[in-house]
Amino acid sequence: MLSEADILGALRDCFDPEVKLNLVDLGLIYGVATGPDPDSTPAWPRQWVKVTMTLTTPQCPASGLIFEQVNNRLAGIPDISRVEVDLVWEPKWTPHRISEAGRRQLAL
Repeated sequence: MLSEADILGALRDCFDPEVKLNLVDLGLIYGVATGPDPDSTPAWPRQWVKVTMTLTTPQCPASGLIFEQVNNRLAGIPDISRVEVDLVWEPKWTPHRISEAGRRQLAL
């Protein structure tokens, strides 16, 4: 079974094109849930994944690209049968959510 850490590791390949920082270190990923998918085809044990995330602003011009990156990256993992991305606005994203690694990369 894939863990939350596995999913977050995969999502580090997805970037906000305006900030040039991955979505995890940018602090846009609020949560990851996984579970077995008994309806998956083929029938080997596969998982559904739900990612709860936000954007830096509701008017983010790259929102479609960001969602496409998340879906494509996770759908490319053979153990995942279904991906759901839940966009939330609370709590509101602030620069305080950027990880220490992200702050170093952005020279903040």
